[in-house]
Amino acid sequence: MALVLTEEQSMLRDSAHGLISDRAPVSHLRQLRDSNDATGFSRELWKTFAEMGFAGLLVPEEFGGSGLGAVEAGVVMEEIGRSLMPSPFLSTAVLAASALARGGSAAQKSDYLPKISAGSLLAAFAVDEGPKHRPLKTTLQAARSGNGFRLNGAKALVVDGHVADLLIVAARTTGQAGERDGLTLFLVDPKTRGIATERTIMVDSHNAARIEFDDVEVNADHVLGEVDQGFALLEGVLNIGRGAVASEMVGLSEEVFGRTVSYLKERKQFGKAIGEFQALQHRAAQLYIDIEITRAAVLKAQQALDGDISGAAAAVAVAKARAGATATRAVQEGVQMHGGMGMTDQFDIGFFMKRARVCEELFGDANFHADQLARMKSY
Repeated sequence: MALVLTEEQSMLRDSAHGLISDRAPVSHLRQLRDSNDATGFSRELWKTFAEMGFAGLLVPEEFGGSGLGAVEAGVVMEEIGRSLMPSPFLSTAVLAASALARGGSAAQKSDYLPKISAGSLLAAFAVDEGPKHRPLKTTLQAARSGNGFRLNGAKALVVDGHVADLLIVAARTTGQAGERDGLTLFLVDPKTRGIATERTIMVDSHNAARIEFDDVEVNADHVLGEVDQGFALLEGVLNIGRGAVASEMVGLSEEVFGRTVSYLKERKQFGKAIGEFQALQHRAAQLYIDIEITRAAVLKAQQALDGDISGAAAAVAVAKARAGATATRAVQEGVQMHGGMGMTDQFDIGFFMKRARVCEELFGDANFHADQLARMKSY
């Protein structure tokens, strides 16, 4: 399959770009940060997102969505990356919608997916428990109790967890940490007795939460997928999320590159634009090449996800690892080429550097995915 967008996907990109660039430039994030906004994003803008169909991109048509795929989600995420727009798109429209569409019962789909598509329900995916992404290391316990389960443990770095109306929680019903078998996904109301949520504003001024579960009771109807066999569903949804975050990093990298090239043309030293110095030209050219190669790798991974999600893990690992490395290089070059001013708060480059660092860690950094790929290839 050609590594280019179709006409329909290009139209989606243009539509997303028009809305996001107009309503959510980087100054929008700066304003939310400086005002200590309690939500951390614009609910009004999210409503507009839903009205334009973005919230339901991955929701099947019979539940009010568009029934599109990972490529289309990546198109929107790339535009989000260009402006650093704080939004529940990743947590709700990508992760939660994918999990419910792929693993939900008929009743669960009918209950939640139309609300996600309409923008009236926010959801969060609670997986990680420590500072690093290690889904197999899940230790949050789900012990059988009556006709349901009792949850005990804690989750960290739950993106948009402080505003979620629904939590999708990975828990261990059997086995030990590190084992694939024994993982189960649960749909949990965050207002359930025994849940304590602490908002944690990340270094990039986006939102996450730490959530503690103390004897939280859920019934069997709240199981998403199969008991003890939730890893395949979990990994598939995480790969969709990884592809989406990789697209965000592509958009972030390209925006930083564009801003840096513009600065190289404007900033004068020794009587000429610093962009005329060959050393800087070489560095800019290499970064451009890196971004284009990464863009192709990310699109390839998303096409693989849409084609056969069970066989897409290797392509996703390559894409996420490379996107993280490219974004890191882009923001480092951007800050350096802006000189000392690049580290000041009055310049937006610092916002991009912080977001790149968070995205690198989100759902596995380059080292995590290099290790995953090595294991797949039996190195």
